[in-house]
Amino acid sequence: MAQIILASASPRRKELLGQVGLEFKVVEPDIDETNSLNFGAAELVQHLAYEKALNVANKIANITGTDGALVIGADTVVFKDSILGKPSDKDEAFEMLKNLQGHWHDVITGLAVVDTVTRKSISVFDTTRVKMKVLSDRAIQAYIDSGEPLDKAGAYGIQGLGAVIVEKIEGCYFNVVGLPLAKLSNLLENFGVSVL
Repeated sequence: MAQIILASASPRRKELLGQVGLEFKVVEPDIDETNSLNFGAAELVQHLAYEKALNVANKIANITGTDGALVIGADTVVFKDSILGKPSDKDEAFEMLKNLQGHWHDVITGLAVVDTVTRKSISVFDTTRVKMKVLSDRAIQAYIDSGEPLDKAGAYGIQGLGAVIVEKIEGCYFNVVGLPLAKLSNLLENFGVSVL
């Protein structure tokens, strides 16, 4: 079986991929995400996931041996009226959470797999609807002061303290964390890899 490479610096994605028992290595991509803002949300995450996977595939193509590797790329955004990425500072985190509280929004993750030998690639996306409960300014500030929101799309993490501000979800929980595992499993089957 080809080696599996996760093209992500996210500890959450690393943890989720390990959770399903796949052996893999992590190689961080090096791409400029600022040139990709003319896409819609679903197109954006698929594009960035593919660019991350391709970047790492090109880095490792000559060092993985004859079996090659399958490189997994992923990118997640939150969407409510516009695309919400990671907040640049505490003020932006406050604005994002103020906008999301009491409302439904979409969490959209793009997935891409690139085969370093055949160059075959497939990109897909998954969407989960999330409703955040109504929050006071004090509660928002307390959450921001925990430090958790600053490196997460939409300024919250459902798998941590952010669990207490999410009222309900419709769709894949793991997608909200950043790696929709069922969809990834289906994607890997197209490359001859069975998770089960």
